[in-house]
Order: sequence, then C-alpha cells, then structure tokens
Amino acid sequence: MSQSNVEIARRGFEAVMRGDLDVIAELLDPEVKWHGGDPSAEGACGNREEALAFMRRVRSRNPTGELVDVIDAGERVVVVIRPARSAELRANVTTFRDRKVIEIVAYPTPEDALAAVGVPSTG
Repeated sequence: MSQSNVEIARRGFEAVMRGDLDVIAELLDPEVKWHGGDPSAEGACGNREEALAFMRRVRSRNPTGELVDVIDAGERVVVVIRPARSAELRANVTTFRDRKVIEIVAYPTPEDALAAVGVPSTG
C-alpha cells in the first residue's frame, strides 16, 4: 500500500507543476488538513476547498519549484521540495487514508519531516 502512496504523491506534484488542480482535487479528502504543525493556526487549511484556494494563490505568485524526493513512511510519505529561486530544501509529511490525502504538514527542513515520521535522515 505505501508504494502506491509514493506514486500518488509524485502524480500529485506533477499535477501541481502543470497547474492541474482538478487532479489534485481528486487526490484530496474533502476534510484534508494542511498546516505547519498547528491545524488551528491562521492560514491553515481545514478542507479541500481551502487547500485548493491556497494552491491557486501560491501558484499565481510563485513558480512551483522542483520535486527532489518522495520517501515512503507507510501511510505517510515525506515529500522533499526545492522551492523556486531557493537553494534550501523544504518538506511536507503527507498522510493517506484509502488512497486520499487526509493531512499535509509543512516542515522547514527534510530532516525535521523525516524525524516526525521516524525515518532516519541519510543526509
């Protein structure tokens, strides 16, 4: 099951790169949470519509960046990204249930994200 989560995450990032939010909408659970560690913080997304609106805003202001890696962690994957115009890497921990994304948590570094899911960092 987890390998398919890696494939879903890769497919989702490719859809983001193309600006295909219809594909993204299909991958997100209606009650998906997307935040930086506190789901109740200002700016956190609490459902699919809020997540898609956030993606539209970000995409309209910034180029997307580059997918560096997707690391399997069972029902979760660590998605490592190099934002456009940046040498720094960022990461998200994406949690799946029944092949749908139910939560995305942003981390400032891949090492932080890997630690959150209990996967040792190789870097």
